[in-house]
Amino acid sequence: MKIKTPLKQLKLSVPAQETPITSFLTASGTFHDGDLLLNLKGLRLISEEKESRPADSKELEFEFSLEDFETIKVVGKGSGGVVQLVRHKWIGKLFALKVIQMNIQEDIRKQIVQELKINQAAQCSNVVVCYHSFYHNEAFSLVLEYMDRGSLADVIRQVKTILEPYLAVVCKQVLQGLVYLHYERHVIHRDIKPSNLLVNHKGEVKITDFGVSAMLASTMGQRDTFVGTYNYMSPERISGSTYDYSCDIWSLGMVVLECAIGRFPYMQSEDHQTWPSFYELLEAIVESPSPSAPADQFSPEFCSFVSACIQKNPRDRSSSLDLLSHPFIKKFEDKDIDLGILVGSLEPPVNFPR
Repeated sequence: MKIKTPLKQLKLSVPAQETPITSFLTASGTFHDGDLLLNLKGLRLISEEKESRPADSKELEFEFSLEDFETIKVVGKGSGGVVQLVRHKWIGKLFALKVIQMNIQEDIRKQIVQELKINQAAQCSNVVVCYHSFYHNEAFSLVLEYMDRGSLADVIRQVKTILEPYLAVVCKQVLQGLVYLHYERHVIHRDIKPSNLLVNHKGEVKITDFGVSAMLASTMGQRDTFVGTYNYMSPERISGSTYDYSCDIWSLGMVVLECAIGRFPYMQSEDHQTWPSFYELLEAIVESPSPSAPADQFSPEFCSFVSACIQKNPRDRSSSLDLLSHPFIKKFEDKDIDLGILVGSLEPPVNFPR
């Protein structure tokens, strides 16, 4: 007989004791946390040699200053900060400027520092480029690559569903980003969702927002902290158990299935607009069978791909590297599918995803 998991066993993280903000500021106003130094002139990691910039940023190898940017409009607001669309006054190039107010809570501060470090090191064509970062007047400013078609959430809001050939292109690019994060940077993103997968008019898909990511010391590391957007959480994460890189694979499977069927997989129908509460979703994810792609509507390859991602037991999920060789991805590799045709015809988003 199956025994239900009591909801009271859910582990919730307790906020850490607050630390005075002055503990992280030098006399000159530089933010100092461990090996990270950040001020109005930019960011420096004092324990490492400075890594080369991403290939995309070679044209921008000159000193940036916050004064060089003019704000066009605020395009996003959220708990992670404010995002502005800005233009560089001298070269005319558009950027997304993410401004995060300093928070004295230790867990929030660590998330910000983690995002800065990952952005500093990221060198992957499927991860959003962070060109520069600054600290001034108790705020962090990140100069990010501007993705002019917003996020995957903006795309599906307009097209409702995405056909399999385009989904294969999306999946391949996201998987390439996850392979880089998992195998090269040893990072669990922990918040893969439609609004964190950005797209541009060229059909490029890139992962963004590492504010809740966890840097791991080795590929065998596990985490048990409870952060991220719970809607796309894997069973082990939402129930408070330890987890590893495979939790990102569950989230990817949920995102891909949502794009295919036109609704969040745990909603009963497209007309059902009310999202499940946390405890409803907790019970559904932990106790109910995993969502699956309807076999009468989708190809066997697509159904297999979704199943390979959305497995209750994390050991049964395929890795990001293995999924790159999945038949669903291979099926469309030689078809010259241009995602730019789909997203290029859409209206630019009103709000930039946070």
